Amino acid sequence: MAPVARGDGFSDDQRYEIDRAIRAAETVSRYEFSVYVGAADGEAGPFAQRLHASLVAPDRSVLIMVDPASRLLEVITGAAVRRVLPDDAVKLAVVAMESAFAEGDLVGGIKRGVAQLADAARKPQTLHA
Repeated sequence: MAPVARGDGFSDDQRYEIDRAIRAAETVSRYEFSVYVGAADGEAGPFAQRLHASLVAPDRSVLIMVDPASRLLEVITGAAVRRVLPDDAVKLAVVAMESAFAEGDLVGGIKRGVAQLADAARKPQTLHA
């Protein structure tokens, strides 16, 4: 899946910023990140679940689905990601994104949410004696 769907109303620069945030998140967390911006086909939750299931490695993936027109936001995490990314961290990232969206900053909100999720999903360093 492309990080951001074409026809989403983003400029090339904005698309590049989101893509760069996704690449950084994948480097930090070692999980796959995808962002879908557009209308949900039916109910947002099931639609986001279907999008997530269609990813190459859904167990190791995070999907952020944003439907700006309907003011919907869904974050779906795969089984492997859920082992290291607590629900509270996802909720905090959602609040940060919603706050930016409310201020009219869709790109900034997406970038902030992706970074926050990646940081929270980072595997802790293990020290060996």
